[in-house]
Amino acid sequence: MSLASWEPLLEEAYASLSEEYRTFLENDIDYFPTKENYLNAFKTLAKEDVKYILFGQDPYPREQSAGGYAFIDTNVKILFSPKGLSKEVNRATSLRNFVKMALVASGDLTSENTAQEAIVQVDKSQMIDSIDALRQNFEKNGVLLLNTALIFTDKKSSTKHVKAWRSFMQTLLKGLETKDIKLILFGIHAKELKKHLPLEKFRTIELEHPYNHTFIANPKALKLFGEMKLLEK
Repeated sequence: MSLASWEPLLEEAYASLSEEYRTFLENDIDYFPTKENYLNAFKTLAKEDVKYILFGQDPYPREQSAGGYAFIDTNVKILFSPKGLSKEVNRATSLRNFVKMALVASGDLTSENTAQEAIVQVDKSQMIDSIDALRQNFEKNGVLLLNTALIFTDKKSSTKHVKAWRSFMQTLLKGLETKDIKLILFGIHAKELKKHLPLEKFRTIELEHPYNHTFIANPKALKLFGEMKLLEK
C-alpha cells in the first residue's frame, strides 16, 4: 500500500474540504466508490513515483464500474476476445478508442484500419488482457489516475461534486508543485480544470477526449502513450 507516502498531503487536502462536505462523506452511504475505495488511486502508486496525473472528471455512473481510478472501468474484465476487442471494451467508447490508439502506437495496427477484423489478426501473446493489468501498466509509468471528483451520486450532482472537491485538488497540486509532474488533460474538461485549478507550475499535455474517434490517430497521444507500452506484459 502506498497511501503512507501520501498521508500528510492527503490529510491537508481532506481538511480543506468544507465541513459540510466532510460530514456528507463520513456519514452518507449512497455514493460510490465507497469511502473505503474513493482514495484507491493513492493506495497503489507512491507519491515519489508520480510522473503524470491523468485527470478524469468523475467516477463512472455505475457502481460496478467505479473503482476509485480515473478511466479504469472495473466492470470490464478482459480487453480482448476471439472477435477482437471484448464486448465490454467495445461498449465503452472511450476505452475502446484508447485501446485502439495503444495498438496503433505499438505498431500492431494502422490508424486506417482498427476494425475488429484487424484486431483479431494481432498477435496478443505478449500483451496484457485485463483492465487491472492496464491500470498497473499506467502506474508502472508513474501515471496517477485521478478524477477531479472522487465520488458519484447522480448525474445532476456531478458539477456540485467537482466543485466540492476543488479545494482538495488545489491543495494536492500545491503539495506537488516542486515535483516534475506532467498533467494529462482530456477534452473540454481540461479547459475547466485550467480555469479553476493552479496548473501554472505544471507542464500540461492536452488531448481530445478518447470518446472522440480522432484520438486513435492523434500524434501526441501516440507518442505519449506509445512510449509507455501500456499493452505489454
